Amino acid sequence: MDELREKCPWDRKQTNESLRTLTIEETYELADAIIEASDEVIKKELGDLLLHIVFYAKIGEERGTFSIGDVIESLIEKLIYRHPHIFGETKVKDATEVEQNWEQLKLKEKNGNRSVLAGVPKSLPAMVKANRIQDKARGVGFDWEHRDQVWEKVQEELFELKEELLTGKQDSIEDEFGDLFFSLINAARLYGVNPENALERTNQKFIKRFNYLEQKTIRQGINLKDLTLAQMDEIWNEAKTVE
Repeated sequence: MDELREKCPWDRKQTNESLRTLTIEETYELADAIIEASDEVIKKELGDLLLHIVFYAKIGEERGTFSIGDVIESLIEKLIYRHPHIFGETKVKDATEVEQNWEQLKLKEKNGNRSVLAGVPKSLPAMVKANRIQDKARGVGFDWEHRDQVWEKVQEELFELKEELLTGKQDSIEDEFGDLFFSLINAARLYGVNPENALERTNQKFIKRFNYLEQKTIRQGINLKDLTLAQMDEIWNEAKTVE
């Protein structure tokens, strides 16, 4: 990286700001590799992401603010501090207590003045953000006593949405859809399901079945638009059987 910053015109002109969107892209590429469960691609994408970490550290070093060594030392200090059950005398029963302690310790790092939800990045995708918000709230004990209680909330939000649909007020309808999504994400969390992963699995399933539908009509020389919904459903069910 020292050599690249000195000799490569592209690398030399990069800043934190210019790298930001590229880093986001690399992170999503790593996420894709994880979904594909390809160790070889995961290894490659981790390397790409590591390059960005080194890049930011190099820029920090040039500014005289921090180095890659400082980044690593800071991480080591954080891991030791937030794992008192490993590096200290704290006793925990399970992973849930570890997470609760983690959130409490994060607040203490800011002398107790930091909001519980302040650590949730504003730019997170909405579904990921909702799940993280709920996790943070759980960390301080704000959660259902029994997970099956959440279904009453889901039903309540569904009823409110149906009521609002009758009014035709778009803003209110959007609000109620949001409330319903939030309650479903809450349910997923309580049942140990990552909602982002669950939805992506459904996305991939839909793509696979729709591609089957599309390819079959192409082979038959039929335009997809010329089929009735019943005909498309028949091929769709065939795709499910093939799976």
